[in-house]
Amino acid sequence: MVSVRNLTFFHNAHQIFDDVSFYIVDGQKVGLIGSNGAGKSTLLKILCKEEVPQTGKIEITGTIGIVPQEVKHDSVMEASTSIQEYLNPEHRLHDYEIEKMIRGVELDELDMDSPPNSLSGGQKTRLALARALLAEPDILLLDEPTNFLDLEGKRWVMNFLSNYPKTLILISHDLELLDKHIDKILFVNGQSSKIEEYKGNYSQALEQRAEKDALLKKQIHLEQRNIMRLEESTKKVGVRQRIILQRRVHRLKEKLPDLPPEVKAIKFRLPDPATVGALPLKATNISKSYGEKKVLKGINLSIDRGECVALIGPNGVGKSTLIKILMNFLEPDEGAVFREPDLKVGYYSQEFENLDFDKNLLETAMISGNVSESVARPVLARFLFPSSKVYQKVGTLSGGEKTRLSIALLLLQNYNLLILDEPTTYLDVMSQRVILQVLKDYRGAILIVSHTEEFIKELGPRRALVLPENHFDYWSEDFLQRVSQV
Repeated sequence: MVSVRNLTFFHNAHQIFDDVSFYIVDGQKVGLIGSNGAGKSTLLKILCKEEVPQTGKIEITGTIGIVPQEVKHDSVMEASTSIQEYLNPEHRLHDYEIEKMIRGVELDELDMDSPPNSLSGGQKTRLALARALLAEPDILLLDEPTNFLDLEGKRWVMNFLSNYPKTLILISHDLELLDKHIDKILFVNGQSSKIEEYKGNYSQALEQRAEKDALLKKQIHLEQRNIMRLEESTKKVGVRQRIILQRRVHRLKEKLPDLPPEVKAIKFRLPDPATVGALPLKATNISKSYGEKKVLKGINLSIDRGECVALIGPNGVGKSTLIKILMNFLEPDEGAVFREPDLKVGYYSQEFENLDFDKNLLETAMISGNVSESVARPVLARFLFPSSKVYQKVGTLSGGEKTRLSIALLLLQNYNLLILDEPTTYLDVMSQRVILQVLKDYRGAILIVSHTEEFIKELGPRRALVLPENHFDYWSEDFLQRVSQV
């Protein structure tokens, strides 16, 4: 039995666990999951009294044994004169039991009379695993026990653990092991410093977490709607009330979630934009009418190599029309657009016309970017598409998910100019932050239209064109405020 109540643990100044409580009954098989660095291995060390928490009460009934992910210093192993002595110190085991175990962990080629301290790191870890399994402690703690084993060895260990008669607490990235031989999951949440309990195996835990996440997203969505309502209100009140509302909006936004560490940790290198001249795109004196309605009049716009330009203005002033003219989808009534011969434009619109709804996400990314699976997967993960989702059909995605996928596909290619027409429309705050961070790392030019002021401000364009005023100027922190006063 393992009982943990109100556990708090800091490593240096970093809090790993905050008031954590959980209970494990005798004979239970528990999977310990969470992102790298969340505190899984630390928890095992705390249970073994190798680490001491700042607060909390831990009660353990019975003997306990641990096998770390990698054996570096094992005092018993270092003191043993032979492998035989290390595995069978009390001479209570039969030779056939030891031989069976040694074969199972793929160490049967070793001389049982040789000193264990002369073995390699991987061999030492497998030997420590064999010793722990032979000892059969009441509570067995294993950190990645199938590391250093081939497929056959993994299956043997999995089978052995499935029949282990006592309590097992296991850290493993082997999903088959977590799905077939576990009846409870403890999720170490590195963001909240809490431990969440789920009944059943890994897949069942994911389903339960998805339900919790859906509820959380609903709550966040309601909060976002409240923020949008308050932002609208600031346009209709006096200066004093506007300041009060803006402060309230700022406080509400601060409470919205940050990017999860597991998302931030995913690294991928954006392709280098194709080589292009210093002035890849220039539009002069652009005018366009629909019947008697003049939408654009005398618009001038230029985009330098690698520059970010924002296109700002209310609905109906011709922003999308101008973009279609720049993309050569429409001809202007007057004026001209000059494009460098080497210009390669990646275009995003809200219609998702370039997506094949019958393909899955992984196929789509690999085909669109002409890249391998090993390149496509981390890009999809960075855009909040985990491994469990990459085989989902594109047509089943929500609007926000299609937006994330569309922008991911643009960034997989070597476009030297991205034209993004309202990329934040479907996106929640979390998704906006993912897109924002990636766009900040992009080395090509960007022309962006967005009604989300915070997104534009954080992206930090170099210049902005405001319609219908045809005001084109360098961006500054108070740019939108200055424009509104014109």
